[in-house]
Amino acid sequence: MPGLYLHIPFCKQACHYCNFHFSTNLQRKGEMVEALLVELEIQRHYLQGAPLTSIYFGGGTPSLLSASELERLFEKIYALHPVDSEAEITLEANPDDLSPDKLKALRDSPVNRLSIGIQSFSEADLRYMNRAHNAAEALSCIENALAAGFANLTADLIYGAPTTDDAQWAFNVQTMISLGIPHLSAYSLTVEDRTALAHMVQKGKTPPPDEDAAARQYEFLIDATESAGYAHYEISNFAREGWQARHNSSYWLGEPYLGIGPSAHSFDGVSRQWNIAHNAKYLQMLTTAKDGEALWYEIETLTPVQRYHDRLLTGLRTIWGVDPADFPSPFREHFLEKIRSFLQQGLVETYNGRYRLTRSGKFLADRITAWRLIFGAK
Repeated sequence: MPGLYLHIPFCKQACHYCNFHFSTNLQRKGEMVEALLVELEIQRHYLQGAPLTSIYFGGGTPSLLSASELERLFEKIYALHPVDSEAEITLEANPDDLSPDKLKALRDSPVNRLSIGIQSFSEADLRYMNRAHNAAEALSCIENALAAGFANLTADLIYGAPTTDDAQWAFNVQTMISLGIPHLSAYSLTVEDRTALAHMVQKGKTPPPDEDAAARQYEFLIDATESAGYAHYEISNFAREGWQARHNSSYWLGEPYLGIGPSAHSFDGVSRQWNIAHNAKYLQMLTTAKDGEALWYEIETLTPVQRYHDRLLTGLRTIWGVDPADFPSPFREHFLEKIRSFLQQGLVETYNGRYRLTRSGKFLADRITAWRLIFGAK
């Protein structure tokens, strides 16, 4: 179930919490599309001809792409790769970009799923995060997307911000549920290095996120979505039956994927590679690249230990968990030995021979997977 990811490294403005790779200078967007086309061509054999079951435009803000730019990218993708007739094709979008005309253009394209960065329905929250949209746009864009025929929608929310009290968080969650979208992602506000939020916290201009409030709000989220019929299928992701994100699920289950664009990552089951996270250097390198020249990315062949670690990190986060039978010796024995104490504490459970986090365990996921380092990283 291989997937294709395209990183569109442009945004209208910088959200205070975001540490993804992007630029607010849109002048070279056209050049970037040309470079993406070049990289697609050069990397055409990476997935060895396997049909794509998912295509994901991330960023950055992919909804900044024009209809013609998106069309050119799709033409190249379909020319180079077989694409499954039921492929999930997702485009991340900001609410302020989703005008009726934009939605119509997207409906006329192969895109069949939108991932909308709502974050909150509160003006105070959106200003705190430095989002480009307002609360009215947060609501209307979902209504308009549904009306335009996008049944497959997901939206992001952020909890734990100083401006988000429990009542506001409950309103955000219940509003999202009432809109009837089949998938929801929710993330705790995190202070990442080299972000505006980190600077503001360091200077005392804003308090750090309240961990107790974040835990309360996460617990409310789990209860509310469960009552509404959503499955909590990954730590931050909730879906109604049959609407789990195919692209992200393939990543969590260790399937191969190809990443195109600055900062994009790829994985072929044996090695992983990551592109340079610098727009100008990426553009310069792709204009001089030739087939077989790894000029714009670094590559690492994974050791058996690294493959084991990666499988634990991704698998334990999901409702499907991990099967120790998938691990060769001595990793199988290591897993069964180390998981025992977490079973006794009620943080991990067995399900059809697989191991996965319990509800309590989801609050302590980082702690549970920390013991993976016992073998060392390399």
